[in-house]
Amino acid sequence: MALTPTFGSIIPSQTQQVLNTNYLTFNDAAGGGTFAQQYLPEIYEQEVERYGNRTLSGFLRMVGAELPMTSDQVIWSEQNRLHIAYDSCSFADAGANEASIITLGGGATALNVISINDTVVVLDPAGLESKGIVTAVTGTGAAAGTITVQPFGATSLTTDGFAATGLKVFVYGSAYSKGTSIGAGGGNSANRVSVEPVLTQYANSPVIIRDQYVVSGSDMAQIGWVEVATEDGTSGYLWYLKAESETRLRFEDHLEMSVVEGELNTNGSPLANYGAAALPGTQGLFAAIEDRGNVNTGFTAATGLADFDAILKNLDTQGAIEENMLFLQRQTSLDFDDMLAGVGGPSTGLYQGGSSFGLFENSEDMALNLGFSGFRRGSYDFYKTDWKYLNDASTRGGIDGVSSIEGVLVPAGTSTVYDQILGTNIRRPFLHVRYRASQSDDRRMKSWLTGSAGGAYTSTLDAMEVNFLSERCLVTQAANNFVLFKGV
Repeated sequence: MALTPTFGSIIPSQTQQVLNTNYLTFNDAAGGGTFAQQYLPEIYEQEVERYGNRTLSGFLRMVGAELPMTSDQVIWSEQNRLHIAYDSCSFADAGANEASIITLGGGATALNVISINDTVVVLDPAGLESKGIVTAVTGTGAAAGTITVQPFGATSLTTDGFAATGLKVFVYGSAYSKGTSIGAGGGNSANRVSVEPVLTQYANSPVIIRDQYVVSGSDMAQIGWVEVATEDGTSGYLWYLKAESETRLRFEDHLEMSVVEGELNTNGSPLANYGAAALPGTQGLFAAIEDRGNVNTGFTAATGLADFDAILKNLDTQGAIEENMLFLQRQTSLDFDDMLAGVGGPSTGLYQGGSSFGLFENSEDMALNLGFSGFRRGSYDFYKTDWKYLNDASTRGGIDGVSSIEGVLVPAGTSTVYDQILGTNIRRPFLHVRYRASQSDDRRMKSWLTGSAGGAYTSTLDAMEVNFLSERCLVTQAANNFVLFKGV
C-alpha cells in the first residue's frame, strides 16, 4: 500500500542543496501561498501610519466642559429680549383722526403687552417708517391683540403707502398729558399693562453610547510578525492589543461625534431593538444651531466679505459676543484666507499681488505666510482653526456638495443661565457636555472586562470581552449666537 505524505513531497538528493523536491511547503488550503517559497523576504515589521493621527475628538475640549448630572433630562432657561416688539403685524385704517388699528403678530403665544399712551415705531418691509401714540388696546395680555395708533404725522399708514401686512412695531417710550393718571390719557382710563418676564426653556436628553471588543483566549496567545502601531502608544506583536486599542479610540471619538451629530427622534414610533418605548435621541450641535441658531449657505471668497458682514450685522442683533472661534473645513478656511488677503485691493497698499500680508510683511528672508489664524472685523475678534472632523474622508471630509457642513462659529466665554437643580443663576460655557453620574456610578466613560481571559474571571467564556459605555448629552446654550456654514 502506497503512502502519500500530507506534509509535502520529500525526494532525496545527492547534494546538500535546497530544491523544490526536498522543501516542506506551508501552502494553505486555498492556495494563498504563505511561506510557499524557501527564501525569507525582507520584512518591515512596523505598520506604516499612512493616515497620521486618525482620532477626531478634541473639539469640545477646546470650547466646552464636562459636568455631571443625575437625571434623564437636563433643562435650562434662557432670557428673552428686554424690549417690546412685534413682527408680522397687519393694519386697517380706522378712519377717524387718521388712526390705524394694528393687529399684532407673533403667533398664538404672543401676548399683547402694549399700553395706552405708549409711543411706537411702525416699520414697513420696504423701509417706510411712521411714529405714533397708542390710543386704544384690545386683548391686553392675550394673544392676537390689537392697538389703535394715532400717527404723529399728518397722514395715515394707508396714504403713506404702508403694506397691509408684514409690519414691525416696537415701543420706544410713552407720552402723557399734564395732571393725568398713568394709563389714562386723552379720555382713556385703562390701566397700564405690567410686563412680566417670560423665560424660554430648552431641554435635552442623554444618549447611551456603547461598544465592545471580544477576543478569544487562543488569539490572545498568538504572536504576529507585524508590530502594533496605535495613536495611544500601544506597542508589541500581539494583534489583539491593536484591535482593543483602536476600539477604545473609536469609542472616544464617538463620544464627541454623538453629541455633535445627534438628532432628537421625532418619529414617535417604537424602533427595533428598543422595546415598547420610542428612543428619545439627543439634540447635537448641528441640530441645535439649525433649530435655534443662524445658518449661512454658500460662503465663498468672491462674496465672502459681504456675506461675513451680513453675519456681523446679525450678531449685533443677538448677544454681540466679542470673541468667537471659527472651526472650518479646509476649503472654507482657504476662502477666509482669500477673503482677508483681498480686502481693499492692491491700490490700497494692503497687499501686493496677495503676498504682503503676514508677520513682518512676509519679508523675502522669511517663510511666506499666506494664511490667517485670527482677525478683527467691526467690534468682533475671530480665531480661525481647521476642524479635523470636517476634513477627514471617513466622516464629513468626503462630502462636498448640497447642504454639506463647512464650518461653525462658536462664541467664546461663558453664559449666565438659571439652573433648575441648584435653583440659582450660574455661569456655564456656551457648549458643555452633561454626563450621568452619582456617588455610586459614574457613566462619563466606563470600561470593564468580562470573560475568562486577559485577567478577567467572571464567566466560563474562553474570551476577553472589553466593554465601553457612556451616557451623555450636549447643552448648547444661547444658540442664537452660533453660526453654521453650509454648502449651497
